[in-house]
Amino acid sequence: MDFTLLLVSVIILVALAFDFVNGFHDAANSIATVVATRVLSPKLAVLWAAVFNFIAVFSVGTGVASTVGSGMIDLKFVTPLVILAGLVGAITWDLITWWFGLPSSSSHALIGGYAGAAMANAARLRGLDRSLEVLIAGAWIKTLIFIVIAPLIGMALAYGLMIAMFWGFRNAHPARVDPYFRRLQLVSSALLSFSHGANDAQKTAGIITGVLLTSGMITKFAVPTWVIFAAYGAIALGTLSGGWRIVQTMGSRLTRLRPRSGVCAETAAALSILFATHLSLPISTTHVVAGSIAGVGTIQRVKAVRWGLATNIVWAWVLTIPASALVGWLTMEVIQLFRAGQ
Repeated sequence: MDFTLLLVSVIILVALAFDFVNGFHDAANSIATVVATRVLSPKLAVLWAAVFNFIAVFSVGTGVASTVGSGMIDLKFVTPLVILAGLVGAITWDLITWWFGLPSSSSHALIGGYAGAAMANAARLRGLDRSLEVLIAGAWIKTLIFIVIAPLIGMALAYGLMIAMFWGFRNAHPARVDPYFRRLQLVSSALLSFSHGANDAQKTAGIITGVLLTSGMITKFAVPTWVIFAAYGAIALGTLSGGWRIVQTMGSRLTRLRPRSGVCAETAAALSILFATHLSLPISTTHVVAGSIAGVGTIQRVKAVRWGLATNIVWAWVLTIPASALVGWLTMEVIQLFRAGQ
């Protein structure tokens, strides 16, 4: 078998493995509230989420895939080995944070690992002082801005929805309306899972398309249909495998949720993610969901949110891009040493 074809095949499998890890790592984001409010059992919740993760393949474009695959890193510095090293960086950081139960962003781990590996390649080719040349400034500025505002958008929307809900049902006893909100939460949870698949699966599709382009197997950046279905299938299968450590953190430890607050949190998060997908931006599902949950908690009282835990989550967000970039850089160095030794 041709070495390039073998290498590309291995990288595609690693990319789909990342997508799978993304699925079980971020499964908690789309089902945490529906599990916490006991609307669905954990097993039924992950099945529900996986179905709607995959359904998104039929109704969204590939704008996010183009941003991740070709809009953030100068492809002159990208080779299939760079993408492989970047994926290793992303998967490693995802597994570390999953093990400790921290809801970090798989999206930012991916772009961090990819950037770190590309910077390492640029440093080898042109010198360490020119390693930052691989980064396309405009796309990175937008991404870094959204790291800050994404949870705030989710928080503000959730807060507003909770106010509207309290006003609309101000004369109804909670015990009477909760059964209706429990049914409605099935819809909001499905919408959140749909938005998660729509945004996150595209990131892997963009990476795979980048591999095909840099290896010469395609001549322009256009996501093949089989890549789209493979990416959405992998994230759906990953969701089926669960992610219970993070479900506990997001769904019960951050603040106490009821069916009506669960509906507001999920709807706010889903709308925020779909808005970013429309703008072709790789938003973090984790960030938005955490902000939305905090938003519904603060409307009861500020102390209803466990801000100490929220601070730990924020630190995980801050560290994600540099930590995964470091692992991606080191992985690229190891690959270069291995090649030099042959």
